[in-house]
Amino acid sequence: MAIIVNLDIMMARRKISLGELAEKVDITPANLSILKTGKAKAIRFSTLEAICKELDCQPGDILEFKDDE
Repeated sequence: MAIIVNLDIMMARRKISLGELAEKVDITPANLSILKTGKAKAIRFSTLEAICKELDCQPGDILEFKDDE
């Protein structure tokens, strides 16, 4: 089982840079980069909510479940 993070796709669609999004959602660019690359082990709902608000999307647009089978 794997959770795939599609944050980079949504950022590209909205034409927003990592630094700009990090500033708008009040998270460090380093932490946003960890999330974007799929290396994060967890995400706070408040952070996910802020990202969705800025990107005008749903959590399912950013997070995707893929079964390894």
